[in-house]
Amino acid sequence: MKYTLGTAAKATGKAKSTILRAIKTGTISAHKDGNNYEIDPSELHRVFPRTVAENVPSNVTQPLEEQDATLRIRLEILEKEREREREQMQATIDDLRTRLDRAEDRVTALLAAPEKAPEPAPVKRRWWPWN
Repeated sequence: MKYTLGTAAKATGKAKSTILRAIKTGTISAHKDGNNYEIDPSELHRVFPRTVAENVPSNVTQPLEEQDATLRIRLEILEKEREREREQMQATIDDLRTRLDRAEDRVTALLAAPEKAPEPAPVKRRWWPWN
């Protein structure tokens, strides 16, 4: 596997211009294939050592464990919040049901009550008999 100028820059953490300058000065030997340089990895790392991130990939699991613990805590909080909201909704439903039952009882009581006959309108009595 040969590096291109861009992949060599990523592997070493250096700028492409720095690697190109090293090629042009002869510090690193590279073959030009068309418009691209082919850089041998051993030649590149002889001059520019690998970056620290490439050398030590063993601590990759530690951030994942921390993220896992964070996600578990967040999940627990969300589950508690969901349960609280569910209890609130159930209390609201129960309250509305009791109100509806009371309203239905009132309507039934009003419908069952005997209706009073309307009182006849009083006859108007006038003070002057000829009017």
